[in-house]
Amino acid sequence: MNGILLALQFFTVLPIHKEIPLNRKEVTTMYCALPFIGGAIGLTVYGVYELAANILQFGPLLTAVLVVLTWIGLTGGLHVDGWADTADAFFSYRKREKRLEILEDPRLGAFGAMALVLLMIMKIALIHEVILQDMGAVYLFMMIPFLARAGLNICFSTLRPAKSTGIAHFFREKLAPNVVIIVTVMSSMLILFACYYVTNQWLPPVMIAGSIAAAIFLFRRWSIKHFNGMTGDLAGAFIEGMEALLWLIVLCLL
Repeated sequence: MNGILLALQFFTVLPIHKEIPLNRKEVTTMYCALPFIGGAIGLTVYGVYELAANILQFGPLLTAVLVVLTWIGLTGGLHVDGWADTADAFFSYRKREKRLEILEDPRLGAFGAMALVLLMIMKIALIHEVILQDMGAVYLFMMIPFLARAGLNICFSTLRPAKSTGIAHFFREKLAPNVVIIVTVMSSMLILFACYYVTNQWLPPVMIAGSIAAAIFLFRRWSIKHFNGMTGDLAGAFIEGMEALLWLIVLCLL
């Protein structure tokens, strides 16, 4: 239970006013629970979608904006901050050490601002298209954030920390990676099977699984090459990019 509360405390804005030990068991459980926290966030966002589109009868664009803002708000902007910081660091075209310094800089640079704007436009456009095509099914809103965080779990469990300090290094040292990988893979397979059951199509879950595997492979190589491993900001960037990619795949296949 402490691990679930820890996941809510670190990855959502829910006010969990409890001091939780950060031991190996709690940290491992936290990451095992992370995809399920993503699914719960997606379910909440779906509620906002239903309220805006079907009860208040808002137009598709306003509904899409509210959905994306809710998505950001529920995570406290944690992942979009990582996306922006990663863009600032990567597009600085500096050496690894300087890029890691830029990741730690709380200020938002020009490249981070541009990347953030482009991400918001892309996500709003994707959700707008979902609404126009009447694809706002609850299972999609839960499945996509679940699988994005499942992909992160695999990356985080198999990548070394880029630095010997920081929250990512601390959690990685406490983590039981094999446990996280097994739980994540098994739960993801169940989610993909549920996708097949709902759609009665084998191509979407296969393509989604293949896309996640390819994204993990490419992201791992990219992270090692440019940052020497994983950081908290890179983790946030992966989630944001993976969610956008999965929505695009779903729109193409369903």
